[in-house]
Amino acid sequence: MPVVNAFRAQLFDVLFGLPSGEPEWVRELGRGSGPGLFPVGGAAWEVHRDATTLIAGPRALLMQALHPGPMAGVHDWSRYREDPLGRLQRTIRWITTVTYGTPDQARAASRSVQHLHERVRGTYAGVDGRAVDYAANDPDLAAWVHIAFTDSFLRAHQRYGRRPIPGGPDAYVGQWALAGELMGVADPPRTVQELDRRIDRFWDSGVLRVDERVLEAVRVIRRPPLAPLLRPAYPALFSGAVATLPGPARRMLGMRRPGPAADAATRLVVRLSARVLGEAPTARHGRERNEAQAGGSPALG
Repeated sequence: MPVVNAFRAQLFDVLFGLPSGEPEWVRELGRGSGPGLFPVGGAAWEVHRDATTLIAGPRALLMQALHPGPMAGVHDWSRYREDPLGRLQRTIRWITTVTYGTPDQARAASRSVQHLHERVRGTYAGVDGRAVDYAANDPDLAAWVHIAFTDSFLRAHQRYGRRPIPGGPDAYVGQWALAGELMGVADPPRTVQELDRRIDRFWDSGVLRVDERVLEAVRVIRRPPLAPLLRPAYPALFSGAVATLPGPARRMLGMRRPGPAADAATRLVVRLSARVLGEAPTARHGRERNEAQAGGSPALG
């Protein structure tokens, strides 16, 4: 079907930078030796290959923007306004490499991100107006980014996912804690209860806030420069992101919880997206590498 194929190609182009969805780094996931950090079909594997990631991504960006440290780093050092999709693709590359690649690939991808973050430092205005130093690799900032990511992918899957998480929500939080450790997060949460406690601490700290920088980022997240076939579906995905935000985040951002009709539209778009996309190339290459290793043959790219 020409329209379905065009939709898939445009979405892969947004996510991976190529209509085929298979740049060289994706094919590399099928090479190497040994299993990945996470078992095939396990919690992290299944959550990250589900179409609910299309909701979790914008939701994580909304959450992360509430901390003035990461927001300052993005504002001062990235080209997210001019090239928001480029930043998205770099983030997807790290997430999927850690999820589906070998441990060596996961470590290399994380070191590469941390190396880029070394120069991301500066100051932002604190609540009292005084300058506050920040650095992207600071453990506190890395912790918020990890927590916001984990919570977003978990909540989006819990609300809109097609299947239960293998091993339950705690299994996902515990597995993805390994990714946090790779990024320098000290003692990341390993259960949903601990994840909730960490988020509550950030709410109670008073550090999270909304200012003009955050509102500017929200405008970009709400209306990214998508290809024509993708534009009609995106409002439903953004609505799902808002629906799964914690109440304090929605109130800070001045957003209302979407109603039943919007929720139904989100579920429809997620189901249709899943049918159109099938198995993502990243997950397929990781699975095939694991299967080849289990069969005693070298994985082929």
